Amino acid sequence: MDEDVLSTPGHLISLAARGFARLSESRLKPLGFGVGQLPVLVALQNGKASTQRDLARFARVEQPPMAQMLARMERDGLIERTPDPADGRSSRIVLTKVAREGMPEAIAALFQGNREALTGFTDAEAGQLVDLLKRLIENLDQIANAEASSGD
Repeated sequence: MDEDVLSTPGHLISLAARGFARLSESRLKPLGFGVGQLPVLVALQNGKASTQRDLARFARVEQPPMAQMLARMERDGLIERTPDPADGRSSRIVLTKVAREGMPEAIAALFQGNREALTGFTDAEAGQLVDLLKRLIENLDQIANAEASSGD
């Protein structure tokens, strides 16, 4: 067998993702945040989503795990739920003051970790890596959507 499965992009990206997750978790945990919460925190901070359904879509996770994460975040004082004025059956989710105040330090810690992980990369190489990963994610999304459509 000529190909080394441990040198494939999928395996290497998986290793890199786990490494980034460990690094990010170690830096976020002392600040009261978890790496899995990051998409939710950013979406709420930037106004990209405010309902559980929208947050699940934004974070690319299913509804049940999102519901569990939001319950933990509410318990930990990071989010609050308020009635949705447009739909009494659902609620709007907002960051608490504690979360809003902690976000700048958390984001700075993540950017610092990324800079450290990209030590030795030129700015052009780092930009190219981001562009390539975005294209890869788009391809993977298209494959997943095609497979989901063909299974209907």
